[in-house]
Amino acid sequence: MNEECVKEPECTETSPEDKEDLHIVDLAQDLFENQNLEMPKRPGIHDALRKKRQEERERRHQIVLWKKPLVTLKYFLLEAFLLLEIERKNVMKHKKTCSAVFVMLILISVAYMLEGPHQEYVVTLKHQLLFCGYWVGLGILSSVGLGTGLHTFILYLGPHIAQVTLAAWECGSLNFPEPPYPNEIICPADGSTSPVNIFTIMSKVRLEAVMWGAGTAIGELPPYFMAKAARLSGTEVDDEDLEKLEDIISSEGKDIFTRIKRFVPELVEKVGFFGILACASIPNPLFDLAGITCGHCLVPFWTFFGATLIGKAVIKMHIQQSFVILCFSKSYVELLLRLLGQIPVVGVYIQAPFKNAVELQKEKLHRKLGKDLQSQGSNILGYVFEKLVTIMIIYFVLSIVNSLAQSYAKRIDEQSRKTSNNDSKSK
Repeated sequence: MNEECVKEPECTETSPEDKEDLHIVDLAQDLFENQNLEMPKRPGIHDALRKKRQEERERRHQIVLWKKPLVTLKYFLLEAFLLLEIERKNVMKHKKTCSAVFVMLILISVAYMLEGPHQEYVVTLKHQLLFCGYWVGLGILSSVGLGTGLHTFILYLGPHIAQVTLAAWECGSLNFPEPPYPNEIICPADGSTSPVNIFTIMSKVRLEAVMWGAGTAIGELPPYFMAKAARLSGTEVDDEDLEKLEDIISSEGKDIFTRIKRFVPELVEKVGFFGILACASIPNPLFDLAGITCGHCLVPFWTFFGATLIGKAVIKMHIQQSFVILCFSKSYVELLLRLLGQIPVVGVYIQAPFKNAVELQKEKLHRKLGKDLQSQGSNILGYVFEKLVTIMIIYFVLSIVNSLAQSYAKRIDEQSRKTSNNDSKSK
């Protein structure tokens, strides 16, 4: 992988600030080409060292709350305090910037608290910022790789789009009263209607969908920065993702999954911006490989982030929106209920909770503003979904604790390895 990134012209596209770091490599390459000699291969990770790192990773993977609770909590707290200390030092390095931000926050707070005609605009701006920040945050949680990752499209954005779609067809309008929309959806009290189709529904939920997509693009930056920093430092980094990428590139496997994994970094290297855009525009669980490849090959930041942002926040989000809106349109929901009822023997029992959920949703939509729903029915599907969301959030939090604990254990392993290397050199 390292050798390809030195030789391939597509892979050596660098930003001005990175060219200075690689001028020695370029001069050495020109010298060897003029002398008709082969460029020497950069040393890879020694097999013994790689084996030792693999053993350390396997030991670290055992540091989880349900196997070693005390050790895990101890390492989690130590890593959390260490990260806070690192951030404190970073803030102290940028005192002027932090002071300017602090002063700006004070001025904004004063403007928010003072009475006057500007309050209308301040409140509107506040709601918009909180709304956009909420969806951007959910997008980041979905892709940043913190813990196990939280599948926020399935848990939040997808159900929101589905709810708007069902409400639009039932109400015959998208002019939902604000408030309570977007927290709650109620049909217009005056019975007004507006055009309802896939395009108007997409327009209604476009802001939250684009913000969520932008959040997922931001969440793809850590692998890129990690790989880029490792390449510029010129040192071999103990990172499982980088080693996996090298294994994929050098793999000779012919099965379809291996070929697809090998195709992603090759596409990014050879096509550049449009290769990244293609990988980001479709649901792609292997996109982390594209981010690592871009960082390792020193693809300029705005080339990587621009293509990722356009692909995820614009192209991919409209594809996902269209799928959800089509699946939850009125005709498809009615067809699904009929098909469930036609299943032999158990069809009636399977159809009942779904039909009940749809009826309860319709009652909610037609209630008056400020009135609670007076229904004797129970929504079993809603209850199950709420418990599922709760369980997934709890597991996500536990996985963050495990991940930080394992990060601290990795620091210990790296320090132990450095100490043993220094001892061996001194001897």
